[in-house]
Amino acid sequence: MIESWVINDESPLPVSSATVLEALRSRIDNGRLETWLTSSSGRSLAFVTNTERAMVMLLEDEGDPGEHAVSPGAQGSSDGFALSNGQDDEYPDEDTVPVIEAFRLVEQIVGTGSWPADARWAVDR
Repeated sequence: MIESWVINDESPLPVSSATVLEALRSRIDNGRLETWLTSSSGRSLAFVTNTERAMVMLLEDEGDPGEHAVSPGAQGSSDGFALSNGQDDEYPDEDTVPVIEAFRLVEQIVGTGSWPADARWAVDR
């Protein structure tokens, strides 16, 4: 079975790897920096950005601590990760990736269900 993904707080119609980046960019342009997608198999994909860097997390189910994209060796931290509940988070840059890389990761996960072969991520389980 091919996994399909929907953006949680939008249309129940699935997004594809060809349309997910347009949806993310539109949300960012409208000040919505946190996006959660749910797959037909029950997995969740989170994308939270400050428009320069992004936290990308993939969770197997509701209680799963999941795994997240990383930038090994990155120094410093970045703030401005505005969540939908009003919380403003700051993350070490090592635990986030540049937004362009985050777009590539999300596109690949939505299209294939897995991280790109060359992606770096940390397992939080």
